[in-house]
Order: sequence, then structure tokens, then C-alpha cells
Amino acid sequence: MHDNLIVIDGLQYSNWNRAIFEQLKSGGVTMVHVTIVYHEQIRETLLRIGQWNRLFELHHDLIMPVKSTADIYLAKKLGKVGIMFGAQNCSAIEDDIAMIEIMRELNLMIMQLTYNNQSLLACGCYEAVDSGVTRFGRQVIKEMNRVGMIVDMSHSGERSTLDAIEISQRPIVISHANPSSFHAAKRNKSDEVLKALGESGGLLGFSLYPFHLKNGPDCTLDEFCDMVANTADLMGIDHIGIGTDLCQEQPISILQWMRNGRWSKEMDYGEGSKSDADWPKPLSWFKDSRDFPNITQGLQARGFHDEEVAKIMGLNWLNFLDQGLQAQKV
Repeated sequence: MHDNLIVIDGLQYSNWNRAIFEQLKSGGVTMVHVTIVYHEQIRETLLRIGQWNRLFELHHDLIMPVKSTADIYLAKKLGKVGIMFGAQNCSAIEDDIAMIEIMRELNLMIMQLTYNNQSLLACGCYEAVDSGVTRFGRQVIKEMNRVGMIVDMSHSGERSTLDAIEISQRPIVISHANPSSFHAAKRNKSDEVLKALGESGGLLGFSLYPFHLKNGPDCTLDEFCDMVANTADLMGIDHIGIGTDLCQEQPISILQWMRNGRWSKEMDYGEGSKSDADWPKPLSWFKDSRDFPNITQGLQARGFHDEEVAKIMGLNWLNFLDQGLQAQKV
């Protein structure tokens, strides 16, 4: 069954090379939302897009850019892996609302309003007090809705996420997180948030990053699929997908950049700790993208019907993107 599915991974940040692209293809992945920037600002974001253009040129037989959902279908037909650009912070627009339309024209499709900390737009999940979406943030959400850029609140605090759900005229996404009822990580989301997300037509991408899972690297496939089933009961089967948060072949310096950016002189360990500061050990049943068929098989074994498995593995993402990426008509 897996080979016939449209499989969408709602987030990866890997050290991209041909071997990783081949793993994606081997795992049957039709499209992956790739993080191109974290704390990088406008010029650096443009350089990242230029680097990706070179990757598309060098590996055109394996990968292709995704500029619309039609390209996802085309990638499936051609047997290629579609690549969709995203940003895990709002640094890519700096303090200029005009940059939203410009970045969208350059195929930046998804943007998080925050990355753990307070930003110009909203509050991150690591702040002691969540002040919610800011005045600038309200304007940014409105503009993102207008141009067809997806609002992502994966690293945002509780109030800010609920604010974004309410403010946005279009459904938002939490591309890579899990229910806090399954594992109480700061990055995971409360049932209140998930229920509001589902009721508003939004989407949750389940994370396979061990720090987001019960028992960390020892979380079993059965436990993961139980979490998926319980969340389907809470949110509805049409509002869940996969967002692995896979970070392949990245050095420790990249993890430190993600956690610290340029904002801190002291080492911040994020979801790790001083004694556990490195990348977590991978799951035994999901080491890299070649293991995507294990998720399909696990969901089937858990009792999901084939149609439900197809939705979780990619169709829900596809339907969500089909609505959210279109510019609003004047």
C-alpha cells in the first residue's frame, strides 16, 4: 500500500545531499517541507534559496521545487521528491511586512511566527510569560493570509497559538509537535490548543524527534500509533499528519545555532540539558526517511482503515496546502 500513497513529511532540517534525497525517494516520500532558515535574516535567506536552486540543478533527477499543490501530484507522477520551503522563525522578514509577499514570490510557503523565544510577532514556548500575538503579529498574519503563506505555530506558546488560530482567517498549522498529554515537553501542545486547531480546520504534524516523545528514543511504534489514534479522536481524522522534524547528518554546531542563534552569550540547551546536549539517539523504527513504510504499517496494525492511513500519511497535508497556499482574491 505504501508505494501508492502520497506521502508528505511536514518538516525536516537535514544536511541535504544526494544520499539523503535518495533515502527520501526510497521511503516513498512525495514531498517534504524543508526548513531553509532559523534565525537567518533577509540576505541570508536569499542565499539559502540560491543554494537550493543549485541543488535542484544538480539533482534534478531526484528532486523538484514545489510551487503549488499541482507540483506535489507531478512529483508523484514523475517519481521525484518535491521540496517545499519553510522558515522556522520570522527573522526572514525582519521588521518589514513587505517582505512577506516578496518571500512568498520566492516560494517560501510556510513561516513560524516564533522559535522558542519572544519574537516581533508572538511569544515562544520557552518564555515564562506568554503575552500573545503582538500588534505587528496581527498585521503579519493578515498579510500571510492574503498572499497564501501558511502560519506555523510549532515553537509558540499556548496563548500565542490560540491567538493565531483565532486571528487567522485561514487555518494554521502546527507542523511538528505532539500532544503534551502524551509527553509533557515544552514544545508539545495542550488538548485545548489541539481541539481549537482541529475545530478551525488546522493541521497537526506528529513529530518523531525523540525529545517530543514519551520515553524518548525508546518510544515504540505502538506507543506512537496509540498517540495518533487518541489525537484523531480529539481533533478528527482530517486534521492530523506527519512532521518528523528529522535532522540528518547535521553537526552539533547546527543544533547550537538552532538553540542559540545570535541572541545568547551563554549556551542554551533547548530541549536537551548540559549533560545531554547532543542530538538525541534516533528511534529504532525510524532512523531516516527510508523507514516511512514502518509508520504506514504501524497505523494499519493499530486499526486505521486504508483511507485513514492515506489521510495521515499525506492527503490531509495535501488538502490543507491546497486551500492555504492560494492567494486571496481581491
